[in-house]
Order: sequence, then C-alpha cells, then structure tokens
Amino acid sequence: MESSELDALLTREGLALLDAVAAQPTGDVTRLVSQLRAAGHSPELVSAVVGQARLRERAAAKFGPFAERMLFTRAGLEQATRMSVSAHHAGRFAAAGITLVADLGCGIGGDALAFAAMGMRVRAVDADPVTAALAAYNLAPFGDAAEVRSALAQDVELDDVDAVWLDPARRTAGHGETSRVGAADYSPPLDWVFALTQRLPGGVKLGPAHDRDALPSGPGVETQWISVDGSTVELVVWTGSLAREGVARSALILRGDSAHELTAPADSEDEPARELGAFIHEPEGAVIRARLVGDVARALGAGPVAPGIAYLTGDAELTSPFVSSFRVREVLPADPKPLAKALKARGIGTLEIKKRGVDIDPATFRKKLGLKGPEAATLLVTRVNGKRIAVLADRVARG
Repeated sequence: MESSELDALLTREGLALLDAVAAQPTGDVTRLVSQLRAAGHSPELVSAVVGQARLRERAAAKFGPFAERMLFTRAGLEQATRMSVSAHHAGRFAAAGITLVADLGCGIGGDALAFAAMGMRVRAVDADPVTAALAAYNLAPFGDAAEVRSALAQDVELDDVDAVWLDPARRTAGHGETSRVGAADYSPPLDWVFALTQRLPGGVKLGPAHDRDALPSGPGVETQWISVDGSTVELVVWTGSLAREGVARSALILRGDSAHELTAPADSEDEPARELGAFIHEPEGAVIRARLVGDVARALGAGPVAPGIAYLTGDAELTSPFVSSFRVREVLPADPKPLAKALKARGIGTLEIKKRGVDIDPATFRKKLGLKGPEAATLLVTRVNGKRIAVLADRVARG
C-alpha cells in the first residue's frame, strides 16, 4: 500500500466504502474495480479498498471476527502472529505482572492488540510509516492504552517499560511481495535484540527453523516452539521474569480451542530404536524442534522406528495431544508399482501420504498409484535399517 492509497482509505468515505465492499465476496476483482471506478471513486481509493477487502477475507484465518475492523498490508498479514498464539504470549506477560510493554517491530499490531486486550499499556513501534499507521488504526479502540510510533527499534526510549516484545523483520522491506533474508540481516539486528533482552524481560519471535546454536541459553532463558493445527509456526525466546524457572525447552501445541504444553529443563534423551509395533506416532513439529521427542516416547511406551527418524512405534494403545497416532495394518512394498497393486486389492481410493527420512514428493507419488476404491487409509513412508518401507495404517482419535 502506498501513502496516497492510505490517505484515501483513512477517510470517512474510504472506510465506509471498504465496509460495504468487504461485506460481500470480492469475486471478480476486475469487474469490481470497474464498478467502483464507474461510481466516481478515485484510482487510489479503489486500489486501497479492493486490496483491503481481499486481505480481510484472508485475515479471518488468523484474526477471526476481529479482521472485519482491521487494516492490513499483504506483507504485514503474512508475518502477523495468529490471534490464538498472541493471546498466549499476552497471558505470559500478564502473569509476570507486566503493565507497560514495548512492542518493537509491531507490524500491523497483532501482538499489541493482545497485550492491550489483557489490560496492559503498549508502546507499539514499527520502522515503516504506512505499517505504523495501520497499527494505529487497529489499536485505536484501546485509546491512550496503546501508543504507536514509526521509528527504528534502536531509537525508542525504554527506561520506563517493564518488558519488551520483539519480532525482528525477517524479510525484505515492502508492503507486498517480499523475500526472506538471512539472520545476519534481520532488523533490528539479533545481537542488539538479544543484548536488550538480557537487560529487560522480553520475548523474541523467530522462525521455527532458526539455528538453535545461535540462540541464547543459560539461566533466565526459555526457548519455546509453537504448533497450531498441525503446523509449526514460530519459536519464542523468553528472558528474565518471562522465562519460567526450571524450564529451558517447551513445546506449545494449539489445536482448535485446546492448548497443551510440554516443558523440560533441557533437551530430552531419545529412546533407542525398536521394531515396528502395533502403532506409529508422529510427534508434533514443536515437540521435534524442542527436542522433547524422548519424553513423549517414554509417555507412550514407544521408541523411534530407526535412529534419527521422528516416527515412534510401540504396542501400547496410547496417544497424546503431542502426537498424531496411527494403528498399523501392514507393511507394503514401497515401490509404486507393487504398492499400487496392493492398494487396489484393498479397495483404497483415498490415501493420506506422510513421509520421514525419504526423498519423495507425496503429490507426485500419489499420481503413480492410480488410486480407486471406496476405502481410506494413511500411508507412512520411511526408512528402516537403510531400506524404504511403506506402512499402511489408520488414524487413531487424538488423546
């Protein structure tokens, strides 16, 4: 979004037009643009309104009904924290007694919304003036409790704040198409970020695949990975009073309205590999990233199917919120031709394909199988003792 589009949008006419357009599916965008232009609206306003209406449709997945009164940039929406996750972040700040938090790199204000909703005062800062203006609009319902500035994080006065929340920019600057940058090019720089969180209690949001060896560690530091509805979405480094005593690693699993967490003082020791049993369990991505698979394995009476493979197997009829569990039917040939024949004989036409430790593309692999039939199953393709195997299984209801 350009400044001229923002100026046109942030008027009574612009916001009223946005609400009217967003109340119905955008459908044929070209036709919609033509209709709005024929009605006499300026090119800047039409571009802004149509763009925002489409972004609001997409934003519902992250912000639910709150998206109906928010403004976005495409890049800001892509990088924004899901509301379910930001609520957990804000709850941790509230539990620590934080009253004023500086949100440095606030983007469109997703986390700042959660802080303010929990009764905290927020100083929200973003280096990009347009993004900061959208954050100010999104936070307007909280009045003086939410202050928004456009500035570099390094230039913000922090002497009066209780804690900081930082979401360093991990992509190139811009409001639309952006690309990822290496950790050395994050903004603000990670060295500055981690130095600040040694001085003030803080949380630092990073990508879930961030190099673990480059993360701070030791007393007063907790590293948490978060999965939402089966996807590992982020990693947070907590410091000071926001880090829990005795917890160095944690995995937070959010699925629908439920939340489950696994915590540990360190990486857990893996269980030894074992022969394929009656069940296979696939740990959540956050559990794998946090290196807490061993704790989950012991709770399930299971062990990995092979060293270094994050499929657990065992005979106990158990499951947990930290895994997806499958009841093993049989082991089939992993080569497409004999596998296709076996699946046809079993009438399997609907097949979920999962993989670990093998280099296959499930979509391409599926095309080779010529699936037909009324039955459904899951196929787990992996490597055991250096050999590729395909395990036909059925999902077990989550515990």
